[in-house]
Amino acid sequence: MALSFPNRSRSFIDARKAVRFLGHDGMFEIPFFVESGALLKSASPHATEAECLLAFDAARGLIEDVAQSVYSSGHRSLYILTRSDFP
Repeated sequence: MALSFPNRSRSFIDARKAVRFLGHDGMFEIPFFVESGALLKSASPHATEAECLLAFDAARGLIEDVAQSVYSSGHRSLYILTRSDFP
């Protein structure tokens, strides 16, 4: 099955400075993290939850496309998307 994103929820994980969201491959739930440096032009260690969530929401389509691409290149139990994963 292909990776899909039926659940629109996302959350900010302060300890990781990343936004967490879920993909689904059939009955399997696949966790993804997008680092704040990939979301924001300035990769500040002081990025706020609000800034990261707004940036995530604005780029959700691109983020899901990148997640799909990364997922299709090899299955793991957890994915961390960084700035280098984005065009």
